[in-house]
Amino acid sequence: MTNRYLTTVLDEAERVAEYHEQVAQSTDHPEHEYLRYAVLRLLEGEADEISVDVSQIDGVTVGYGEDEAMYESWGDDVEWWEMIPPQAECTRFRVFYPSEYEAIPRIIVNMMAALGAWRVWTGSAAACGSYDHRERREVHYLWPEGHPVETLLANRLHGPEAAVAPDGGRTGDVLDRMVVTEHSTQYDDLEPRTRRAVDEAMAVSLLEKGGRYEVRSASGNWYEVDVISESCTCPDWRKHTPEGGCKHLRRVDHEIKQGQVPRPDGRLPSNS
Repeated sequence: MTNRYLTTVLDEAERVAEYHEQVAQSTDHPEHEYLRYAVLRLLEGEADEISVDVSQIDGVTVGYGEDEAMYESWGDDVEWWEMIPPQAECTRFRVFYPSEYEAIPRIIVNMMAALGAWRVWTGSAAACGSYDHRERREVHYLWPEGHPVETLLANRLHGPEAAVAPDGGRTGDVLDRMVVTEHSTQYDDLEPRTRRAVDEAMAVSLLEKGGRYEVRSASGNWYEVDVISESCTCPDWRKHTPEGGCKHLRRVDHEIKQGQVPRPDGRLPSNS
Protein backbone atom coordinates (compact mmCIF):
# COMPACT_ATOMS: atom_id res chain seq x y z
CA MET A 1 0.00 0.00 0.00
CA THR A 2 2.75 2.45 0.94
CA ASN A 3 4.44 1.89 -2.44
CA ARG A 4 1.34 3.09 -4.27
CA TYR A 5 1.26 6.27 -2.22
CA LEU A 6 5.00 6.76 -2.64
CA THR A 7 4.59 6.53 -6.42
CA THR A 8 1.81 9.12 -6.23
CA VAL A 9 3.96 11.51 -4.17
CA LEU A 10 6.91 11.13 -6.56
CA ASP A 11 4.68 11.60 -9.61
CA GLU A 12 3.25 14.82 -8.19
CA ALA A 13 6.72 16.05 -7.14
CA GLU A 14 7.86 15.58 -10.74
CA ARG A 15 4.96 17.71 -11.93
CA VAL A 16 5.82 20.33 -9.32
CA ALA A 17 9.42 20.42 -10.56
CA GLU A 18 8.19 20.87 -14.14
CA TYR A 19 5.39 23.38 -13.63
CA HIS A 20 6.18 25.02 -10.27
CA GLU A 21 9.96 25.09 -10.21
CA GLN A 22 9.85 28.53 -8.55
CA VAL A 23 9.12 26.83 -5.21
CA ALA A 24 12.74 25.69 -5.08
CA GLN A 25 14.57 28.65 -6.59
CA SER A 26 15.87 29.95 -3.26
CA THR A 27 17.03 26.69 -1.71
CA ASP A 28 19.94 24.29 -1.95
CA HIS A 29 17.51 21.41 -1.38
CA PRO A 30 15.17 21.47 -4.41
CA GLU A 31 14.02 17.85 -4.10
CA HIS A 32 12.99 18.47 -0.49
CA GLU A 33 10.98 21.53 -1.57
CA TYR A 34 9.31 19.75 -4.49
CA LEU A 35 8.28 16.82 -2.31
CA ARG A 36 6.78 18.79 0.54
CA TYR A 37 4.86 21.01 -1.86
CA ALA A 38 3.65 17.89 -3.67
CA VAL A 39 2.29 16.50 -0.40
CA LEU A 40 0.49 19.80 0.25
CA ARG A 41 -1.14 19.67 -3.19
CA LEU A 42 -2.16 16.04 -2.80
CA LEU A 43 -3.69 16.44 0.64
CA GLU A 44 -5.47 19.68 -0.21
CA GLY A 45 -6.91 18.16 -3.39
CA GLU A 46 -5.03 20.49 -5.76
CA ALA A 47 -3.14 17.79 -7.68
CA ASP A 48 -4.06 17.48 -11.33
CA GLU A 49 -3.80 13.70 -11.16
CA ILE A 50 -3.80 11.15 -8.37
CA SER A 51 -3.07 7.49 -9.07
CA VAL A 52 -4.22 6.09 -5.72
CA ASP A 53 -7.82 4.94 -5.70
CA VAL A 54 -8.92 6.65 -2.49
CA SER A 55 -11.44 9.35 -1.73
CA GLN A 56 -10.15 12.83 -0.98
CA ILE A 57 -11.66 14.57 2.03
CA ASP A 58 -12.71 18.19 2.22
CA GLY A 59 -11.40 20.53 4.86
CA VAL A 60 -7.73 19.50 4.88
CA THR A 61 -5.17 22.30 5.03
CA VAL A 62 -1.40 21.80 5.08
CA GLY A 63 1.23 24.13 6.47
CA TYR A 64 4.94 23.46 6.83
CA GLY A 65 8.19 25.14 7.77
CA GLU A 66 11.67 24.53 9.13
CA ASP A 67 11.15 23.15 12.62
CA GLU A 68 13.93 25.06 14.38
CA ALA A 69 12.90 28.35 12.75
CA MET A 70 9.30 27.81 13.85
CA TYR A 71 10.47 27.22 17.41
CA GLU A 72 12.58 30.38 17.43
CA SER A 73 9.58 32.40 16.24
CA TRP A 74 6.97 31.32 18.79
CA GLY A 75 8.18 28.34 20.77
CA ASP A 76 7.18 30.00 24.04
CA ASP A 77 3.53 30.17 23.03
CA VAL A 78 2.89 26.49 22.24
CA GLU A 79 3.85 23.10 23.64
CA TRP A 80 4.54 21.19 20.44
CA TRP A 81 8.17 20.61 21.31
CA GLU A 82 7.67 19.02 24.73
CA MET A 83 7.81 15.50 23.30
CA ILE A 84 10.62 16.06 20.79
CA PRO A 85 12.85 19.15 20.96
CA PRO A 86 13.13 21.42 17.88
CA GLN A 87 15.06 19.75 15.09
CA ALA A 88 17.57 21.49 12.83
CA GLU A 89 17.31 20.83 9.08
CA CYS A 90 13.93 19.21 9.49
CA THR A 91 10.49 20.16 8.15
CA ARG A 92 7.50 20.23 10.46
CA PHE A 93 4.18 19.63 8.68
CA ARG A 94 1.02 20.97 10.29
CA VAL A 95 -1.98 19.21 8.79
CA PHE A 96 -5.45 20.48 9.76
CA TYR A 97 -8.54 18.29 9.28
CA PRO A 98 -12.24 18.42 10.26
CA SER A 99 -12.96 17.74 13.91
CA GLU A 100 -15.65 15.16 13.14
CA TYR A 101 -12.89 12.64 12.38
CA GLU A 102 -12.19 10.70 15.57
CA ALA A 103 -8.95 9.36 14.10
CA ILE A 104 -6.50 11.00 11.72
CA PRO A 105 -7.93 10.56 8.19
CA ARG A 106 -6.33 7.62 6.42
CA ILE A 107 -5.16 9.60 3.40
CA ILE A 108 -3.09 11.85 5.68
CA VAL A 109 -1.53 8.88 7.44
CA ASN A 110 -0.73 7.10 4.18
CA MET A 111 0.69 10.13 2.38
CA MET A 112 2.96 11.05 5.27
CA ALA A 113 4.07 7.44 5.73
CA ALA A 114 4.99 7.29 2.04
CA LEU A 115 7.06 10.45 2.44
CA GLY A 116 8.88 8.92 5.39
CA ALA A 117 7.66 11.49 7.94
CA TRP A 118 7.03 10.73 11.63
CA ARG A 119 3.96 11.78 13.56
CA VAL A 120 4.96 13.74 16.66
CA TRP A 121 1.85 15.56 17.88
CA THR A 122 -1.91 15.71 17.42
CA GLY A 123 -4.62 17.70 19.13
CA SER A 124 -7.09 20.56 18.90
CA ALA A 125 -6.03 23.38 16.61
CA ALA A 126 -7.51 25.88 19.06
CA ALA A 127 -5.11 24.68 21.76
CA CYS A 128 -2.22 26.01 19.70
CA GLY A 129 -3.63 29.43 18.99
CA SER A 130 -4.72 28.52 15.48
CA TYR A 131 -7.73 30.84 15.45
CA ASP A 132 -8.54 30.32 11.77
CA HIS A 133 -8.68 26.56 12.37
CA ARG A 134 -10.21 26.61 15.86
CA GLU A 135 -12.98 24.20 14.95
CA ARG A 136 -10.59 21.63 13.50
CA ARG A 137 -7.91 19.26 14.69
CA GLU A 138 -4.30 19.15 13.59
CA VAL A 139 -1.53 16.60 13.40
CA HIS A 140 2.20 17.29 13.14
CA TYR A 141 4.85 15.31 11.30
CA LEU A 142 8.63 15.74 11.14
CA TRP A 143 10.58 15.03 7.97
CA PRO A 144 14.40 15.48 7.84
CA GLU A 145 16.32 16.89 4.91
CA GLY A 146 18.37 14.23 3.16
CA HIS A 147 15.70 11.55 3.42
CA PRO A 148 16.08 8.71 0.83
CA VAL A 149 12.82 9.77 -0.85
CA GLU A 150 14.70 12.85 -2.08
CA THR A 151 17.22 10.59 -3.80
CA LEU A 152 14.39 8.70 -5.48
CA LEU A 153 13.05 11.98 -6.85
CA ALA A 154 16.52 13.11 -7.93
CA ASN A 155 16.87 9.85 -9.87
CA ARG A 156 13.65 10.63 -11.69
CA LEU A 157 14.56 14.24 -12.43
CA HIS A 158 18.24 13.93 -13.30
CA GLY A 159 19.11 10.24 -13.62
CA PRO A 160 20.99 7.99 -11.17
CA GLU A 161 24.42 9.47 -11.86
CA ALA A 162 23.32 12.97 -10.87
CA ALA A 163 21.38 11.94 -7.78
CA VAL A 164 23.35 12.92 -4.69
CA ALA A 165 22.37 13.83 -1.18
CA PRO A 166 20.91 17.37 -1.22
CA ASP A 167 23.53 18.48 1.29
CA GLY A 168 26.42 17.42 -0.91
CA GLY A 169 26.84 14.03 0.74
CA ARG A 170 27.02 15.13 4.36
CA THR A 171 24.21 12.77 5.34
CA GLY A 172 25.39 9.89 3.21
CA ASP A 173 26.23 7.75 6.19
CA VAL A 174 22.73 8.27 7.57
CA LEU A 175 21.16 7.35 4.23
CA ASP A 176 23.25 4.19 4.10
CA ARG A 177 21.92 3.15 7.50
CA MET A 178 18.34 3.94 6.55
CA VAL A 179 18.22 1.95 3.30
CA VAL A 180 18.18 -1.83 3.68
CA THR A 181 17.80 -3.89 0.50
CA GLU A 182 16.90 -7.53 0.20
CA HIS A 183 20.46 -8.27 -0.92
CA SER A 184 22.29 -6.54 1.93
CA THR A 185 24.31 -8.56 4.42
CA GLN A 186 22.41 -6.90 7.22
CA TYR A 187 19.13 -8.18 5.82
CA ASP A 188 20.50 -11.67 5.17
CA ASP A 189 21.68 -11.94 8.77
CA LEU A 190 18.23 -11.29 10.22
CA GLU A 191 16.39 -14.05 12.03
CA PRO A 192 13.64 -15.49 9.78
CA ARG A 193 10.77 -14.08 11.89
CA THR A 194 12.41 -10.65 11.93
CA ARG A 195 12.99 -10.81 8.18
CA ARG A 196 9.29 -11.53 7.63
CA ALA A 197 8.42 -8.61 9.91
CA VAL A 198 10.72 -6.33 7.88
CA ASP A 199 9.18 -7.47 4.59
CA GLU A 200 5.57 -6.99 5.71
CA ALA A 201 3.81 -3.72 4.91
CA MET A 202 3.68 -1.74 8.16
CA ALA A 203 3.93 1.93 9.11
CA VAL A 204 5.74 2.83 12.35
CA SER A 205 5.48 6.16 14.21
CA LEU A 206 6.80 7.39 17.53
CA LEU A 207 3.74 7.64 19.77
CA GLU A 208 5.33 9.04 22.89
CA LYS A 209 8.84 9.89 24.00
CA GLY A 210 10.05 7.11 26.27
CA GLY A 211 9.78 4.21 23.87
CA ARG A 212 6.11 3.93 22.86
CA TYR A 213 5.49 3.42 19.13
CA GLU A 214 2.42 3.00 16.99
CA VAL A 215 2.36 0.33 14.29
CA ARG A 216 -0.20 0.28 11.49
CA SER A 217 -0.46 -3.08 9.74
CA ALA A 218 -1.46 -3.68 6.12
CA SER A 219 -4.87 -4.83 7.34
CA GLY A 220 -5.50 -1.40 8.83
CA ASN A 221 -5.18 -2.51 12.46
CA TRP A 222 -3.23 -0.33 14.90
CA TYR A 223 -1.04 -1.63 17.71
CA GLU A 224 1.02 0.02 20.40
CA VAL A 225 4.57 -1.21 20.99
CA ASP A 226 6.61 -0.36 24.08
CA VAL A 227 10.28 -1.10 23.35
CA ILE A 228 11.32 -0.44 26.94
CA SER A 229 8.97 -3.03 28.49
CA GLU A 230 9.21 -5.10 25.27
CA SER A 231 5.45 -5.45 24.90
CA CYS A 232 2.76 -5.01 22.26
CA THR A 233 -1.03 -4.70 22.30
CA CYS A 234 -1.50 -7.20 19.45
CA PRO A 235 -3.29 -10.55 20.08
CA ASP A 236 -0.13 -12.57 19.40
CA TRP A 237 1.76 -10.82 22.19
CA ARG A 238 -1.14 -10.87 24.66
CA LYS A 239 -1.89 -14.57 24.13
CA HIS A 240 1.49 -16.12 23.38
CA THR A 241 4.26 -13.65 24.34
CA PRO A 242 6.56 -15.16 21.68
CA GLU A 243 10.27 -15.36 22.42
CA GLY A 244 12.08 -12.49 20.70
CA GLY A 245 8.86 -10.50 20.44
CA CYS A 246 5.92 -10.37 18.05
CA LYS A 247 6.34 -9.11 14.50
CA HIS A 248 5.37 -5.58 15.50
CA LEU A 249 7.99 -5.39 18.24
CA ARG A 250 10.59 -6.86 15.87
CA ARG A 251 9.69 -4.35 13.18
CA VAL A 252 9.94 -1.35 15.52
CA ASP A 253 13.28 -2.58 16.88
CA HIS A 254 14.61 -2.98 13.33
CA GLU A 255 13.48 0.46 12.19
CA ILE A 256 15.03 2.12 15.25
CA LYS A 257 18.34 0.39 14.55
CA GLN A 258 18.17 1.41 10.88
CA GLY A 259 17.41 5.03 11.73
CA GLN A 260 14.01 4.92 10.03
CA VAL A 261 12.09 6.21 13.05
CA PRO A 262 13.10 8.38 16.02
CA ARG A 263 14.85 6.65 18.89
CA PRO A 264 13.02 6.12 22.21
CA ASP A 265 14.51 9.38 23.55
CA GLY A 266 12.82 11.23 20.68
CA ARG A 267 16.00 12.07 18.78
CA LEU A 268 15.84 11.79 15.01
CA PRO A 269 18.34 9.69 13.02
CA SER A 270 20.19 12.79 11.78
CA ASN A 271 21.09 13.63 15.38
CA SER A 272 22.64 10.27 16.16
